[in-house]
Amino acid sequence: MKDIVERIRAGQFKAANLRRELADMNIIDLGEVFEGLTKEETIQIFRLLPKDVAANVFAHIIPKKQQIIVEALTDIEVGKIVENLFVDDAVDFIEEMPANVVNRVLSQVGEEKRAIINQLLQYPDDSVGSIMTTEYLALREDFTVLEAFDKIREIKLMGLHTCYVVRRDKLFVGSVSLKTLLLAKEHERVGDIMQPSLISAKTLDDQETATRLFHKYDLLSLPVVDKEGRLVGIITVDDAVEIVEEEATEDFEKMAAIGPTGTPYLKTSILRHVKSRVGWLMVLMLLAIGTELIIGTFEEAMAALPALAAFIPMLMDAGGNAGTQTSTLIIRGMALDEILFKDFYKVWWREFRVAILCGLILSIVNAVRVLVFNPDQLLITISVSLTLMAVVILAKTLGCLLPMAAKKLRLDPATLAAPIIKTIADAMALTMFFLIAQAMLPELR
Repeated sequence: MKDIVERIRAGQFKAANLRRELADMNIIDLGEVFEGLTKEETIQIFRLLPKDVAANVFAHIIPKKQQIIVEALTDIEVGKIVENLFVDDAVDFIEEMPANVVNRVLSQVGEEKRAIINQLLQYPDDSVGSIMTTEYLALREDFTVLEAFDKIREIKLMGLHTCYVVRRDKLFVGSVSLKTLLLAKEHERVGDIMQPSLISAKTLDDQETATRLFHKYDLLSLPVVDKEGRLVGIITVDDAVEIVEEEATEDFEKMAAIGPTGTPYLKTSILRHVKSRVGWLMVLMLLAIGTELIIGTFEEAMAALPALAAFIPMLMDAGGNAGTQTSTLIIRGMALDEILFKDFYKVWWREFRVAILCGLILSIVNAVRVLVFNPDQLLITISVSLTLMAVVILAKTLGCLLPMAAKKLRLDPATLAAPIIKTIADAMALTMFFLIAQAMLPELR
């Protein structure tokens, strides 16, 4: 991509040759070319694209460049581009544009397509309805195979591989592949050769529900129905992949205490990076005041036996890491529907046993390490080992309790992941360490 941009800037193309080379490129790669162009170059190169290529490429250009192109084109040119976009791509484009651009675009779109776009825009964000497309082929179950092919020729839908079967009232009843239609006899009814299916998503379902269905049933497209079960759209596998990527990115950001930016790292401004991070850093800093107060409370114990201070970082890290391990596995399990709230006791019992074994191994290794170098610190070693066991058990309990409780309360479990669990585990580790040390060490009584 970088090579062709440099060649364009070096004037190594005549207009006719450049148009031909651009037309031969993959539309996704061609969309990426625009990322490296200036405003003037963006307009110039887009105008060189053949009309039958321009709309397909437009769907793969970043919103900032789309806006530049729209503002440079005439109303008629804008209308033609949007008319040729798939409905879901048109909705994605419109959602990213400022109000003045949206009004201009919609005014140039045909009445039927404008009504569909406005309908999709009304669905809640992150719902199945907001990401579906209404461009699909529905065949009535009483059609013959011959009538089905007449319908297919009439619609002329690109990328068609599955036809959905409905009753006269549009109630979704199944699907039939093109291969099945081709192999069937002309007089056979579609309803007799279709694959009956109830696999579908509802318009108001969360978009993650759709991705789980794609994964579970190995689908290339997923029918979308309204609350009465009538077919209203489909979700294609490319949209499902985008959703998975978006949701995974959002969860990673939340687990790292970063607010979602919605843009790639290198395309996000410094101020937006700061805005997405400083809020959580502030919250975690204030929560850490509890750790500060705990240390202040046991200041006399530390003054009486300074050797205790050397073990504090290790205990705090052990608790935080143990809790983070558990929370990560639990959040992933809940995201894939492998773990439900009703499984809470089973999950906790499993993690409790894991925690005992992990804590025991860590305690033994740590005790050997301390006694090898400081054989006279037996009571301190026992105090540290007991604390280590308790911290790992409590941290892992916390790691499964908080995410599952968040899910039950309809909160995002990822927001209660690593940073918050680590902060709470730090406070627990300090408190338990000093209490156990005071109970066991004569110097602190």
